Amino acid sequence: MNNNSPKMKIGIVAVSRDCFPEPLSVNRRKALVEAYTKKYGADDIYECPICIVESEIHMVQALEDIKKAGCNALCVYLGNFGPEISETLLAKHFDGPKMFCAAAEESGNSLLDGRGDAYCGMLNASYNLQLRNIKAYIPEYPVGDAEDCADMIHDFLPVAKAVYALNHLKIISFGPRPLNFLACNAPIKQLYNLGVEIEENSELDLFEAFNKHANDKRIPEVVADMEKELGKGNKKPEILAKLAQYELTLLDWVEAHKGYREYVAIAGKCWPAFQTQFGFVPCYVNSRLTGRGIPVSCEVDIYGCLSEFIGTVVSDDIVTLLDINNSVPKDMYNSEIKGKTNYTLTDTFMGFHCGNTCSKKLAFCEMKYQKIMARSLPIEVTNGTLEGDIAPGPITFYRLQSTSDNILRAYIAQGEVLPVATRSFGSIGVFAIPEMGRFYRHWLIEKGFPHHGAVAFGHFGKALYEVFKYIGVDVSEIGYNQPKGVRYPTENPWA
Repeated sequence: MNNNSPKMKIGIVAVSRDCFPEPLSVNRRKALVEAYTKKYGADDIYECPICIVESEIHMVQALEDIKKAGCNALCVYLGNFGPEISETLLAKHFDGPKMFCAAAEESGNSLLDGRGDAYCGMLNASYNLQLRNIKAYIPEYPVGDAEDCADMIHDFLPVAKAVYALNHLKIISFGPRPLNFLACNAPIKQLYNLGVEIEENSELDLFEAFNKHANDKRIPEVVADMEKELGKGNKKPEILAKLAQYELTLLDWVEAHKGYREYVAIAGKCWPAFQTQFGFVPCYVNSRLTGRGIPVSCEVDIYGCLSEFIGTVVSDDIVTLLDINNSVPKDMYNSEIKGKTNYTLTDTFMGFHCGNTCSKKLAFCEMKYQKIMARSLPIEVTNGTLEGDIAPGPITFYRLQSTSDNILRAYIAQGEVLPVATRSFGSIGVFAIPEMGRFYRHWLIEKGFPHHGAVAFGHFGKALYEVFKYIGVDVSEIGYNQPKGVRYPTENPWA
């Protein structure tokens, strides 16, 4: 989608225990690569041809080969039982995300010299990984034939992308969180634990940079692009030049400040003094940058920005950040949802933000003013929101968060945006998530999550769960919407 997300090449290295026939691993690796290429193409993988890893010397040779080939992720493939020490040393010394999978037996007619026992070898591999404190992705059922293992590697791809990207990410933030807005406050220590860098700036620094971009020669070109995007929704043409000036300010800041990092995300300020000093709200610009793969969160929500970035990489698509905002009125539910779906009233809610969702993810859009801010400020300084109903379709609502005592916690819930007109303002949609009411009470509230949640447009729960596990979130701290009949620990059993 953009150059703010990594391109992965997974090196496939087959291993063999020296008391098992080496051709088992050689032939099974070839079959695996052939199966992957046939189904998914050859762009994402590299077959290490140097050797079958049976020893520590072979491990070093394979490691050098995949590095030379430009691999930034690793698949250790147990073609037979495998050398538990050498194969886990390979994972230890490879600097990047890694996975393990193993070959199933092919036929009941080849269980003498053709039996590989990789089913057994995976147990030893996992034990050795734990002994060495090595993180690795292991599929739900990690043993299969060539086609099965090809699917496993493909499932690993978005996980590997996210893990790699986090280790090469810089978050740029502007300003402290607004007054009386502690909800998105969280310690940054966990960012460093994840391998993420952060550059915290004052909004005064941003304002200075913005003023220096006055009369920038590129502004007319950006305004023309905005006009093309908005079309008939261009209801505030008088504000576009200022918004273009701000967009150029952010993009230039990113280029000047990304340093040695490959990828960038932004946690921006948008109130309370932003409107009166800049003369607009930045929502539309935030939506445009997010649409290019550079997530920009509102209200200096650093972990919201981090969550958006993860979703952008995993989904290879545009994401957004929304408030888990308001309930759906009963009359609206009864007239437009009840009987047309299986969702209950408490399964539904509205996700909203002022105007930060990319136009490509809206059913329609118009440039407007920020209605909430305009209740206490002149309308002309609140212009700059992109309003419209979010397009119907499948979504994943999720967030990665550090708690106040520095524990990583997350949630993932799959659902959909319903084809129901919101009759409201902002970037907004009617969301439905099975058993949302219980999830809202017994995970979101109980675990102290802020109101901001990231939204990926599609169902990506499987990959996000594996990403969160890989980067170190304890599985007991990854919440999801429990099905009916599965009780949350804090749920009253007589409720």
